[in-house]
Amino acid sequence: MERISMSRGSSDLRRRLPAGCVEDIDRHGNIRIYYRAKGARKVRLRGTPWTPEFMAAYEEAKTGTSVSRAIIGVGTWRWLCVKYFAECADYKRLDPRTRHVRRLVLESTFDEPITPGSLKLFKDMPLSKMTTNAVEVLRDRKLDFPEAANARVKAIRQVFKFGVRRKLAALNPARDVPYLRTGSTGYHTWTVEEVRQFEERHPIGSKARLALALLAFTGQRRSDVVRLGKQHMKAQRLSFTQHKNRNRKPKKLVLPLLPALQAVIEKSPCGDLTFLVTQFGKPFTEAGFGNKFREWCDEAGLPHCTAHGLRKAGATIAANNGATSRQLMAIFGWDSIRMAEEYTRRADQERLAADAMHLIQPRDVKA
Repeated sequence: MERISMSRGSSDLRRRLPAGCVEDIDRHGNIRIYYRAKGARKVRLRGTPWTPEFMAAYEEAKTGTSVSRAIIGVGTWRWLCVKYFAECADYKRLDPRTRHVRRLVLESTFDEPITPGSLKLFKDMPLSKMTTNAVEVLRDRKLDFPEAANARVKAIRQVFKFGVRRKLAALNPARDVPYLRTGSTGYHTWTVEEVRQFEERHPIGSKARLALALLAFTGQRRSDVVRLGKQHMKAQRLSFTQHKNRNRKPKKLVLPLLPALQAVIEKSPCGDLTFLVTQFGKPFTEAGFGNKFREWCDEAGLPHCTAHGLRKAGATIAANNGATSRQLMAIFGWDSIRMAEEYTRRADQERLAADAMHLIQPRDVKA
């Protein structure tokens, strides 16, 4: 489709365009869509915005495969990344946010000098010279930010995994590059006292309290909580497919509807398709809900608490109450037992220490 009728309205069309796109009206009154990168010539995009054909052309324009193919050296690091963006099914099936972040991580390596002060950049490095040492250099450029350093390693591994599978690269040099130990425990895990503090500030009947109950009594991510609605309730159970990895490895969960959660739902204003809605009656986006929950936490005097921290709190409480690793996997939808064992291991340590601590004391010592 090369023509777009003016009846759709240029202002409506503009709101629907992907980032970097602009519209232009030709002498016949037809609206044409272009992708314009800073400092580069605009590229005509044919088709209807957001259709697969249009988005494929959009991706090509963003990566430069349609306008800069001649200046991207075949067999270079950037060349392989461009191939990965355009052709890798695993990459295309990632969630949009994950795909965007992955792309930014990889593109950040392009203009890194091979050595400090060098005019030679990693984007032009032949794949034969992208050794384990080269990947370690890219990792270590982010030593002050261990999570960012590990994100580079993970992203480079995926690109070379694709390259080896397609016989575009001989081997995967990032496979043997270890992640940096971060020493971070991640998001703060809520304590019971912090939950009570939030509840005191946001009583039952408020949107904030409903959000807390959905997070705390389902153990799910915010990407699931913003999509849950009455249609997911049946026979005192919640049945839904987790949003994360829904395109690659869908995980359907059936969870008992806890009485504490049902009581809050019954006394709270809910939307038609989702329990949680904005002030305009629309479902929250993930980002919008995250920002709103941040506000609610700040109002309760809990600036260090987050939505994800409640998921960690639920896993901690369940483990401390005796839940096994397999039970945690069933509740939280984890495929790997590794994550579940982190919680059960901590709980086991506390219980075992409590049972055996008296053994450290010599028998002849009187209390």
